[in-house]
Order: sequence, then structure tokens, then C-alpha cells
Amino acid sequence: VQLQASGGGLVQPGGSLRLSCAASGVLFSAGDMSWYRQPPGKQRELVATITNSGRTNYADSVKGRFTISRGNTQYTVSLQMDNLKAEDTAVYYCNAIVNWGQYWGQGTQVTVSS
Repeated sequence: VQLQASGGGLVQPGGSLRLSCAASGVLFSAGDMSWYRQPPGKQRELVATITNSGRTNYADSVKGRFTISRGNTQYTVSLQMDNLKAEDTAVYYCNAIVNWGQYWGQGTQVTVSS
């Protein structure tokens, strides 16, 4: 199983970005899918999670600004990020429970700067 993330980039404060992540390989069971981030010089932190029934959970710092959703298949996940702030700058990683194992994507850089 591999996770491929995309959609990072450079954006000005107040702007928006959408991250996407898709699992590939032999897939027969999907569980929770999440986004984590690791700001420069800090530890990786959980940003948002969506269960396979659609229930969502967000870090307090992104509530009301970020939206996590699953795609057309249960093996894809997106993170819509609006009203971005400088403190959202980080490498973002997708994480998924697939086939009862936990997998990580390769990370995508999000930089919020004017």
C-alpha cells in the first residue's frame, strides 16, 4: 500500500490550498484517514481525521478554517485549507489505516507567506 499526497505550495496569508491523498495497491479495507503536519523545528501534530463513516475531528488551531473529506472512493482524502495563516506553514502528511495497517504519505510542503 502506498499513499501519494499532492497539492502543497506557496500561498499568501488569507489564501486557500487543497491537499489530496490517494492510496494505491491491493486495497480491501479502509479505516480512518488523517492529515498531520510538522512545522519547522517542531514535532508532528494531528490536524484532522475522518472516519470511514464520515465523522470528522479537527485540531483547535484549524477549526472553522480547514475541512477534511473523503473522495469518490474510501481510499482518497482531501484537506481544504482556507484563511491560511503563517503558522500553518509546515510539511503536511497524510496518514491512513488501510488493510488494518497504518501508512504515511511522503509529505507535501505548505508555505504561507507574503
